[in-house]
Amino acid sequence: MIELRKITKDNYDECLKLQVSDEQKNFVAPNVYSLAQAWVYYETAYPFAIYADDVMVGFVMLGYYAERNIYNIWRFMIDARYQKRGYGKSALQLSIKYLVKEFNADEIFTSFEPNNIVAEKLYVSVGFNRTGEIEDDGEIVMRLDINK
Repeated sequence: MIELRKITKDNYDECLKLQVSDEQKNFVAPNVYSLAQAWVYYETAYPFAIYADDVMVGFVMLGYYAERNIYNIWRFMIDARYQKRGYGKSALQLSIKYLVKEFNADEIFTSFEPNNIVAEKLYVSVGFNRTGEIEDDGEIVMRLDINK
C-alpha cells in the first residue's frame, strides 16, 4: 500500500537519507534542498514522504505558485533501492488526487530535465503532456488537465 505522509520531526532524518541513483543525481535536487525550500515557502509548499507499507521509499513536494495561479508537482523522487516497483506511478497518482481534493486543482504542472526520459515516461503514463514551454533552467514543462 502506497501513502503520502507529511514530513515531520519524526521522519525528516530518514527523508534526508533517500537518494536516487548516481546517473539520476543531475536530474533531482537533494531532499535537504527541497525541505529547505519547503520551510521558506511554507505557505505554498507541501512536502510528503512516500511510504510503501511502513517503509519510506521516496519524497514528493507539491506546490502552489500564486503568481501564475497554478498547482504543481515541484519535486519527486523514489530512492534508488525502491525503483522499478511501481511506487513512482502510484505515488504520482496519489499526489494528483491530493491536489484535486485539497485545492480543487483543475490542472497540474510539473517539469523535468530534458535528458530524464524515465521521468517523462512516468508523467506521460498518468496523463501529463508537454506544454511547449521551457523553464529558465532548461526544464521541459508538462501539464495534466483534470476532467479532460
